[in-house]
Amino acid sequence: MKFVILACVAAVAFAAPQYSSSEEVEFVPILKDDRVHEEDGTYSFDFEAANGISFSQAGSPDGDEDAVIKAGEYSYTAPDGTDIHVKFVADENGFQPQGAHLPVAPEFPHPIPQFVLDQIAKAAEEDRNRSDDSDERYN
Repeated sequence: MKFVILACVAAVAFAAPQYSSSEEVEFVPILKDDRVHEEDGTYSFDFEAANGISFSQAGSPDGDEDAVIKAGEYSYTAPDGTDIHVKFVADENGFQPQGAHLPVAPEFPHPIPQFVLDQIAKAAEEDRNRSDDSDERYN
């Protein structure tokens, strides 16, 4: 676990933009940075910066091979001024984000086009014919 955290920190450090001495760098104060790591593997953290970026997450080992179940949220202001707020869960079903700005699939049941229904019927008929042919070979 420590290696993963160290690798993440190193990746962020290498990905940070490199500024020349002539560029002015804006320093953003950190308003909150609370981190809790328990011996049983559970953790939580809350982070908030003066520029409106916030991130909170909690997790605990669970399931096979101590997989970590996580839940949290983050928010920031997009370059176009839109407030972005995402809540998420990451568990055995994968990463599941929710946010007003994220696209949503149409509700089911939605109408299935006729050409799709025709293709399903054709595949079922081919499967029946294939099983009939294999039955005849073994008789």
